[in-house]
Amino acid sequence: MKKDIHPKDYRPVVFKDLSSGDTFLVRSTIRTDKTIVWSDGNTYPLATVDVTSYSHPFYTGEQRIVDTAGQVDRFMRRLQNSQAQQAEAARRRDEKSKAEPKKPSLLQEIYGEEEQG
Repeated sequence: MKKDIHPKDYRPVVFKDLSSGDTFLVRSTIRTDKTIVWSDGNTYPLATVDVTSYSHPFYTGEQRIVDTAGQVDRFMRRLQNSQAQQAEAARRRDEKSKAEPKKPSLLQEIYGEEEQG
């Protein structure tokens, strides 16, 4: 095995879950400029994360949408815009069909008869 490949600065770090507010102290090599005073009175580096096992639906058993990037909101806006455009297109089609008189078919023009079925 190679020697000296593992980091030397393995130290206690406080991780804070931004979605639930839970904090926990573990050892890590993560670098951060933020610090926090832990319940034991010592100051530790603070790393913030969006989702942890305390708040992830897989571990909690809850059925909720974890949306940190606003993807659900963006999808809902796009869906509403699409539905509005479809409604507008249908309204225009209806107005156009009411405004234009029905043209006789090519057969009616040629033979002067009504089309059957």
